[in-house]
Amino acid sequence: MSLFDLHGKVALVTGAGRGLGRGMALALASASARAIPWDLSDPDGLDELVEEAAGRNGRVDVLLHAAGVQVRKPAFEVTLEDWETVQAVHLRAAFFLSQAAARHMIERRAGGKILLVASLTSQIGVPNVAPCAAGKSGLMGLVRTLAVEWAPHSIQVNAVGPGYFRASLTEERLADPNRRNRLRSRILAGRPSKPEDLAGTTVFLASPASGYVTGQVINVDGGWLAG
Repeated sequence: MSLFDLHGKVALVTGAGRGLGRGMALALASASARAIPWDLSDPDGLDELVEEAAGRNGRVDVLLHAAGVQVRKPAFEVTLEDWETVQAVHLRAAFFLSQAAARHMIERRAGGKILLVASLTSQIGVPNVAPCAAGKSGLMGLVRTLAVEWAPHSIQVNAVGPGYFRASLTEERLADPNRRNRLRSRILAGRPSKPEDLAGTTVFLASPASGYVTGQVINVDGGWLAG
């Protein structure tokens, strides 16, 4: 069990106030990491965010970027503001937070873990979520590129790929009985997931147990992509 022990580790978690981010932050806390919930309200202050987290706790061992936003509308109706809003959180923040965290980890010469959140839209076509699909697909490229660049510094970069989770960003879709039944018919597990279903994978990717895993996306989708 020591492989999965995060006792004394410091995790910087964005988007920990609700939904998947909250579930993942609680999973880290249950494994004895000190998770720091923080709303991602200032994309231009990401270096400062990492510096403050490190200063407050002595270091940052794990970065988990789970903050997310969603714009659901047909592609023809997407505005520039919609596009920029989604990319600022899903892609720009993912890169510059990772950059700041990795710089800190390299200076400490202690390695670290960077964990991003992918999406089914990275791998299959889903209507009415073009900005999210673009951002999350770009994030998959980031995972692989950063894993290659930072491997010499003992920094592992991976992603969790959630399926259809019951959370604030999906509640509207799951509220429709017909749509909910269609979604369930695609999920081998027979139900939408809950944030707690991400706990094991999150702890694995943040802990020493995943020391030989990098550049990967682990899908936690109840069998959606296999069906």
